Amino acid sequence: MRIAITGAGGFLGRRLAHALLSDPRVERLVLADLAPVPSIAGDARIVPLAANLAEAGAGESIAEGADVIFHLAAVLSGQAEADFELGMGVNVQGTRRLLEAARAGGRRPRFVFTSSLAVFGPPLPPVVDDGTAVHPQSSYGTEKAIGELLVSDYSRRGYVDGRVLRLPTVCVRPGRPNAAASSFVSGIIREPLHGENAVCPVDRGLELWLSSPRAAVSNLVHGGSLPPEALGTQRTINLPGITVTVDRMIASLAAVAGPGAAARIEFREDPAACRIVSSWPSRFDVRRALALGFTGDTEFGALVRDFMADEAAEKAVTQGRR
Repeated sequence: MRIAITGAGGFLGRRLAHALLSDPRVERLVLADLAPVPSIAGDARIVPLAANLAEAGAGESIAEGADVIFHLAAVLSGQAEADFELGMGVNVQGTRRLLEAARAGGRRPRFVFTSSLAVFGPPLPPVVDDGTAVHPQSSYGTEKAIGELLVSDYSRRGYVDGRVLRLPTVCVRPGRPNAAASSFVSGIIREPLHGENAVCPVDRGLELWLSSPRAAVSNLVHGGSLPPEALGTQRTINLPGITVTVDRMIASLAAVAGPGAAARIEFREDPAACRIVSSWPSRFDVRRALALGFTGDTEFGALVRDFMADEAAEKAVTQGRR
């Protein structure tokens, strides 16, 4: 089985690559990003590839010979809002280029497209289900909605075997803050755990729809393994998550790491971030996803503990290499 991942240099891409490499059926794994992604533990199956989906011809080098394509690469919400041309160039035209390359190859690969709850916007029902119409309130949400329709139509025509996975906001992300409007969701947990101050730009009572990195990666792998007959003509799936208020997140942080960690969070409203994030739904009916075998988290405290455990494990590995 030959697989390609776009956006492989991001933290989800790297974790997805590790998960896929545990499957002995994987013969070749192309890790595509703007810069070559270093090989993982010297695994000979990995092919690092520098590719910019905003440029013509990039899709062909990624899709060539692939049985499964995980399309994670994207300009994130805050950056897409600030730079319209860049967002459209990567999130819409880049997705189209990759789909065209898959079509031209004639192999009808499985095409896993990571979408977002940002495709929705007010007015919203109390609970979003599979029949809720998209109504994005940001350029990023619009670009993801366009990508969803492209994947669905290329699947309808038999060019790819597509599946669109709408991810909740993933928390807690490692690393540093990124260009996503939702970057604070991880920042208000990650930075205090590192002994640093963090800024929360939204109200304490705001509800969020969240997924742990572990659940997100597990669901991506599962989405890539589903047979097409399980999906039928409805290729878009709202993935499981948990509904948590900002206040509940901070309380969980205090319970796990002590009140001193929670005290490092400052509330300072950012109207731009608040407008985007508050337009996203926070409650979903995911019975279809669960019936298809996707899984979710149970409570937010586990996300904090998982992050701490993952960081400790990574630190131990790093020290062992010295």
